Amino acid sequence: MAGELPEYYFRVRDNGAAVFRVDAENRQRRIEMDQIAVVHLNRDEIRPHGDRDLTEADLAAIRSWMAERRALLELRTIDDIHRTVDQLNTTAQWAQSRASDEELDEVTEALLLAMHDLRGVLVRKKADRLSQAPRG
Repeated sequence: MAGELPEYYFRVRDNGAAVFRVDAENRQRRIEMDQIAVVHLNRDEIRPHGDRDLTEADLAAIRSWMAERRALLELRTIDDIHRTVDQLNTTAQWAQSRASDEELDEVTEALLLAMHDLRGVLVRKKADRLSQAPRG
């Protein structure tokens, strides 16, 4: 393998990761990964795997990964929202110009309910922001 291996590997899973310590400095010159912890981002929890004792270096690396992962997920979320706006525009164009009656029948109720729900949430949140804004 080119380059140096990281000390830790994080196998991403729903709301967190399994954390492995990477070892390539053994006699067989094979890469070994030893699970040391499980991370739950939504609970801000680090649980040692089995009867492991995590070192301060382990905890620092895991906390750093957690911060980086949260930042990445936040960026992905806002990117997904921008893509949704594009998709709504594409959907409107499709409905106006190319959709058959059968296709519209298939999706109209679901789209209308989702858009109604979204509109309600956005209007409430905007009203909350406006009512909290300083008056000047």
